[in-house]
Amino acid sequence: MASLSTSTSTGTSASTGPETRPKLHGRAFYESLGSPKFVVAPMVDQSEFAWRMLTRSFLAPQDNAKLLAYTPMFHARLFDETPKYRDSHFQATRQPVGGPDIADDSAGPPFLDGNPGLDRPLFVQFCANDPEHLLRAAQMVAPYCDAVDLNLGCPQGIARKGHYGAFLQEDQKLIYDLINILHENLSIPVTAKIRILDTKEDTLAYAKNVLSAGASILTVHGRRREQKGHLTGVADWGYIRYLRENLPRDTVIFANGNILQHGDMEKCLEATGADAVMSAEGNLSDPSIFAAPPAPGQEGREYWRGLDGKGGYRVDAVFRRYLDILHKYVLEQEPPKRRPLFVAGDDVAWLNDDAEAQGGDHEEGPARKKVKQNGAASARSTSPNIVGVRPHLFHLLRHFISTHTDIRDMLARTNPGDMAGVEKVLDMVERRVAQGLLDYERTGGKSIEGEGESAPKFTSPATATGTPRGEEGKEGDVDPEDDPESSVATVKACKRPWWIVQPIVRPLPKEALAKGSIKMSKKDKKKQAQAAVSTTVAAESIDGNGTGRDGPAPKVEEARLPKSDEEEAINIQEPLIHPTAPELTTHALVSG
Repeated sequence: MASLSTSTSTGTSASTGPETRPKLHGRAFYESLGSPKFVVAPMVDQSEFAWRMLTRSFLAPQDNAKLLAYTPMFHARLFDETPKYRDSHFQATRQPVGGPDIADDSAGPPFLDGNPGLDRPLFVQFCANDPEHLLRAAQMVAPYCDAVDLNLGCPQGIARKGHYGAFLQEDQKLIYDLINILHENLSIPVTAKIRILDTKEDTLAYAKNVLSAGASILTVHGRRREQKGHLTGVADWGYIRYLRENLPRDTVIFANGNILQHGDMEKCLEATGADAVMSAEGNLSDPSIFAAPPAPGQEGREYWRGLDGKGGYRVDAVFRRYLDILHKYVLEQEPPKRRPLFVAGDDVAWLNDDAEAQGGDHEEGPARKKVKQNGAASARSTSPNIVGVRPHLFHLLRHFISTHTDIRDMLARTNPGDMAGVEKVLDMVERRVAQGLLDYERTGGKSIEGEGESAPKFTSPATATGTPRGEEGKEGDVDPEDDPESSVATVKACKRPWWIVQPIVRPLPKEALAKGSIKMSKKDKKKQAQAAVSTTVAAESIDGNGTGRDGPAPKVEEARLPKSDEEEAINIQEPLIHPTAPELTTHALVSG
């Protein structure tokens, strides 16, 4: 099990600054990185240095070459034109990254992003719609990374308004120009990340355009542009396999989508034939996702395994690792002295002191008032590593705080720059985990019986959309665990006790519709009503041969889900955001 001191050096001393390397292309470039099999996805404000370090910390030193990481998506024009934006998002040196021609030690030794002794291999991702802005931004980061990636997959509304990400896919010439200008003028390779189109043939033509422009690596997210939020659904690995079989054999392909647990990675590689697999939300829920679980008997204190043999890393252990990385690398101070993580059989006297009551004091009063009381110690930070703390913790602790809502509220009122406050949240988490472990041992595992039984029960699509179920035991009665349009089986397979990091499984679109998380627009309801009428008319007019009295039966339009908001902005009504924990319902974390 790796520790925080793990180095991911690719052979360059951290004190030597940026190095000049020969520019390789395609598979030769991929192999020069060590042919990594696992990839931390680019995520808006969420794949920053500290999170990448946390993810890398779970790998043994000899396995570091297997992991490639991306920065969050940066906006190329803002990066090019706005020093403040650049300095608050990319901290390769202690001095600001000053211009496109810096390739020496004038900016000082490496600091965080792209540090050769800590943070390699690393790709920097940009969204863009102007080749010149993209080139200048890419030239600024080129000395501090291994490649520059073009985001062609962001499906969010802001990408539609800004005309970038997945909303460039109708302009294949612009896509070619954006990639080609980097291929022709940048000192390091260019790569690209796309989403699939409506057909495999169109997706193949898209991929060929990207590769012909000069992309060394193609990442394919097996979802379409409209698949986001409650309409995310399941990624189609078949499209990626189709590209693998129809592109030149030496093409390097990364697969993205459907990665919830460590075991999903080998399944994806086998199903798609891809060279590597990328994880976004799975990594946010469990940063140890790329590391193989320890063997039975080798768990140590950080990894917990239950009586049923299932296990995972403890939330308090991962929380600790994360804060220690922030202290050591970002704040450049020694992490606090910590007691060993509690396991059943340890002394429990510490659970009876008044530390939890002290943590409760932190909950009193509004957050802004507390910030003023705490003074400079709680000052807001512009470091991307500090700004990302609270969203990360809400994601990491999602299942934990569903049980312990007081800690959710405490975290919501904690300023990310208030590390003392965040440490108090950690202390409370450790105490609840210790109590959960004691209860589990005391009851022989019965303390968690019933967890997950309230998982959403799926009503068949016919029932959800108002179509009669028919007779009992016939069409409409679907076992959720056997239904491909239900997430119940996935929830059951991924379910762990609340003290374990574990994936957040989204309801599938028809489940979300049945639950009311998304609603059909008036236009869709009208079409559904018309379809129902057509069905009745067709049933009355069809004879035994399937032919109507006056000719073939009329074609019946299938009831459909609402369109995405890219197609019909008024169709989807998102759920209300929790007033004290807005991060809990955000769907804008993943860039594409």
